[in-house]
Amino acid sequence: MRKLIVALAVATSFVGATALHAQTATTATREVYVKAMPTDVLSSNLIGLNVHNNAKETVGEIKDLVVSNGNLSGLILSVGGFLGIGERYVVVTPAAVKVVYSENDKKWSATMDTTKDALKAAPEFKYEGRWSK
Repeated sequence: MRKLIVALAVATSFVGATALHAQTATTATREVYVKAMPTDVLSSNLIGLNVHNNAKETVGEIKDLVVSNGNLSGLILSVGGFLGIGERYVVVTPAAVKVVYSENDKKWSATMDTTKDALKAAPEFKYEGRWSK
């Protein structure tokens, strides 16, 4: 009888330890907060920023951002047109636009190695369907 009680005690402690281990192993911590770094750019710094080419011509304006799976995947530029008439939208890769902050001027600037004609000929993005405004 004594062997039976010892065996039950050992079995119970083994089951308890296994359950405790399983509970600990399945508990995962998810990071919720991040720290903005001094080199980061806020969307409010980008939206409305004029994009210039290497010849210092304004070739477009950043109107919107495309976020895919939590990552910035595109910049929507307004190109062509005058005072909002005849403008169209194109999506470019963020790597194509160099965004810089000037400490001296306290201003953001954006440059892109392209021409007005190249952007006018790019595939058009339309605010329709799920992207309607």
